[in-house]
Amino acid sequence: MSSEKESSDKAARKQYFTKVKEDFPEILTFGTQQFLKRLSMRYGENPGYPAAFYIEEKAFGANMATLDVLQEGTKGLGYINVGDMDLGQRLAGKLTAIYPGKTVVVLIKHEMPSGVALGDDPLEAFEKAWNADSLSNFGSVDVFNVPVNQAVARLLVESARNVEVVYAPGYEDGVLEILTARKPLRVVRMGGAMDGPTGDNGLEIKRVAGGLLVQQRFDSRIVSPGDVDVVSNRKPTADEVQAAILAWNVAAFTRSNAVVIGTKDRIHGIGSGQRSRIDSTENAIRISRRGYGPEGCVLASDAFMPFPDVVELAAKSGLTAIIYPLGSVKDQEVIDRANALGLAMIVTRRPGEVDCERCFLHR
Repeated sequence: MSSEKESSDKAARKQYFTKVKEDFPEILTFGTQQFLKRLSMRYGENPGYPAAFYIEEKAFGANMATLDVLQEGTKGLGYINVGDMDLGQRLAGKLTAIYPGKTVVVLIKHEMPSGVALGDDPLEAFEKAWNADSLSNFGSVDVFNVPVNQAVARLLVESARNVEVVYAPGYEDGVLEILTARKPLRVVRMGGAMDGPTGDNGLEIKRVAGGLLVQQRFDSRIVSPGDVDVVSNRKPTADEVQAAILAWNVAAFTRSNAVVIGTKDRIHGIGSGQRSRIDSTENAIRISRRGYGPEGCVLASDAFMPFPDVVELAAKSGLTAIIYPLGSVKDQEVIDRANALGLAMIVTRRPGEVDCERCFLHR
């Protein structure tokens, strides 16, 4: 490469390293809550636009208010990094509560899960999560619910993975020395144990032109086999129910329309943000073939099935069960088609209840 070309490339990349000056207030007030400026970001979602990170004054436990940056890397934490860390920590925290004693690893790209797995130790869980979709996991924010050990640290610094941030409640002896070998890597410690108490005001706030949208934060109630019902002729196995619970809770942190497929200890494929449910299903199945494949998986759909097409594609692709909410005028047609194809249909309500839970996310 000529020196002129190298100079041109360097200039083109400069915008991604240049910090934008911001003059936002030190304190933002929302109702009775105060938010304190913690960090000026390099820039916002896109270069050239100022951004800052504020923390809720009274927040406590393992959340974004209490994080500790141990290694800034060559660029420091960015606006998108913090959003990724938040989503990953909240998903990992939910799964920690559902699966006590299990190691949880959540890999996030652009505020969407790209790899999720359970294991008996950090190395097992990380490799399960990474190998599901190594293409999407390139450049990810990697979140752990337990301290990172040396075996995992050696993988995190491999340049071929291009890990952006590692975020965990702790780091075992010698790990930070290993992680310093990758200069761009941001290393962040949580402000508390993932299974400890944590809290903030519980509100989600979204800016719109001329106003704010405010809602109570969603927290899925589908956390055990007793929280679901079955509407198909074939009853799911215990492993299918466990896979359904895992996939449903990952779908709750995946941009709608969301379809997630997996088994009881790992996610195989994620289809997110599509306008139609069949497109999300096609994407989840296609992406799963980069790693573990769709065969034997359970599919989670964050909302009801308007047509039997998802059921037909699931059966054709070797999936065995679906978890989803009822609510379509064609519910019975969808169930009848599942019965004809031998799929187990699990719905997001307790036996005897009428209303099903759905888990839309738009962020």
